[in-house]
Amino acid sequence: MAIVFVAGTTAEFIKIGPVLAELTRRGLPYRVWSTAQHVDGVAQTLKDLDVRQPDRQLVSGGRRSVARVSQVPGWLANVVWATSGQFRALKKEVGRNGIVLVHGDTFTTVIGAALGRLLGAEVAHIEAGLRSGSIRSPFPEELNRRIVGRLATLHFAPTERERENLADRVRKGKAEVIVTGANTVVDALRHAQDADVEVPELPDTFGLITLHRFELVQSKSDFEAILLRLREFSKKLPLVMVVGNSERARIEEYGLEYVFDDRMTRIDKRAYSAFLAILMKASMVVTDSGGLQEECAALGVPCAVHRERTERHQGLGENVVLTELKLDRLDQFLDNWQEYRRPSTVDKYHPSVLIVDRIARYAASPGDRQASDR
Repeated sequence: MAIVFVAGTTAEFIKIGPVLAELTRRGLPYRVWSTAQHVDGVAQTLKDLDVRQPDRQLVSGGRRSVARVSQVPGWLANVVWATSGQFRALKKEVGRNGIVLVHGDTFTTVIGAALGRLLGAEVAHIEAGLRSGSIRSPFPEELNRRIVGRLATLHFAPTERERENLADRVRKGKAEVIVTGANTVVDALRHAQDADVEVPELPDTFGLITLHRFELVQSKSDFEAILLRLREFSKKLPLVMVVGNSERARIEEYGLEYVFDDRMTRIDKRAYSAFLAILMKASMVVTDSGGLQEECAALGVPCAVHRERTERHQGLGENVVLTELKLDRLDQFLDNWQEYRRPSTVDKYHPSVLIVDRIARYAASPGDRQASDR
């Protein structure tokens, strides 16, 4: 048997990284299979987290990150073709009584869970039970979560709220849910606090901006409106916006370069540890990222989440404000952001330890496992 992780996006590797590190610390072997949904920056991210590179690629030929919706069908076809050609080897690698772990809510999450079931393995879902309440928002993430909720039999839920979302599966005897207290991102944050990384020259005090979700940037008017609102606020507090390739392309396509000046500047997207070093220096954050919402919640950094809905409740009502894509709600946050500062809780939770405590049972022989179940 084997402990196997299927991951493909940078965020997935970030959040399984601490679990892999804990397995290594305990001397428990594992395998990582990558779908290469993201390629750029993954190698550096894993290096930053002190874990090894993927053991197997579930794609064939040249690889590049899936950055646009139009690239998804071709990438999916590649994964299906490559996986079918490796199926016997994958079956042998998992072995009897193996466990396949997936994370989050991406296409890779669904692929990994379905593959685990086809291989006859136990399927475990890390960051399980999150629900936005709407199948359409965010899409396809909410749909992906619901599909994996049915494919997985072992769920690692961050809090009691997520456990309750899975209660029906538990009542039917189709799932086991373990509450980890927080997402594994807190373990990654703890690791990053001790990392020695170089950061760009930044203002002494500044706000950090990340805006990249399709529901926002697909509309020039909506994207321009929030950028102009932030530029106006930058007269009070300098702002630094981190942009990746897709956001940069939108800014150029819409002709929005004029928004930026010496008070509202742009910097290129960084590797994870370098980005966290910037985040930890920031006075406040405006983002549309659910992952960054969780990081700010743990760090206690004032944060406005500019999206219609969020499946995550971490920080809401404390240091995090959900704007619901309403600029007046964003304005309320910007006018009072200092009041949202909270103490850090990074050292309070150790979810990766709890996850490994549970999956370590799958490293035992079937007889030992049955005995421990009794």
